[in-house]
This record gives sequence, structure tokens and C-alpha cells, in this order.
Amino acid sequence: MPSASQAKKSPRPRHVPQRTCIGCRTVKPKRQLIRVVRIADGVVEVDPTGKKSGRGTYLCKQRSCWEAALRKERLDRALKTKVAAEYRRGLASYAETLPQSSEG
Repeated sequence: MPSASQAKKSPRPRHVPQRTCIGCRTVKPKRQLIRVVRIADGVVEVDPTGKKSGRGTYLCKQRSCWEAALRKERLDRALKTKVAAEYRRGLASYAETLPQSSEG
């Protein structure tokens, strides 16, 4: 028979995974960040679902973080590879679609 204190417990709060943006080094909930993944054959691309297999890293949804990650070669370090120029251009063009800074 459960005691009175056990019967009144509320459900545990849901665990929210946290990740660090490699551009600005802030920790945010995983769902607020964009994942970049290196697939086994060396292709580096944006992973909108966050579920592709491969080595991944996270960036904020703002252009300044993407520019810092590309300029300072943080992507290379995080993905443990030299990101090819063609993939770097693709990521830079994706960054152009993002706002310069976060609203809010």
C-alpha cells in the first residue's frame, strides 16, 4: 500500500535534450537548433529532421552563428573533417536564408 506522500506525487517533468551551438557556444534546447551532419561518404549537409545517421553538430537559427562557424572553421573541428568547398558554399547559401539575429 503506497504512503500518502507517494500517492500525491506529480509526474516528472519531461526531459528536454540540450545542445551547444558551435557558433556562439550557448546551450539551448535541441529543437531550437539546426543540425549539420557529416554522412559516412564525407557529404556535409543540413539535417532538418535531426535524425540522419552520421557525425552531427548544432547551430542556432541565426546567420551570425553560421558565419562564425564557417569562418573560424568550427565546423571542421566539430565534424572531425575538412569540409569541402562545395559543401561550405551550400551551408553559406543556407545561412543567407536565416535572420541576422534572433528575435526575442
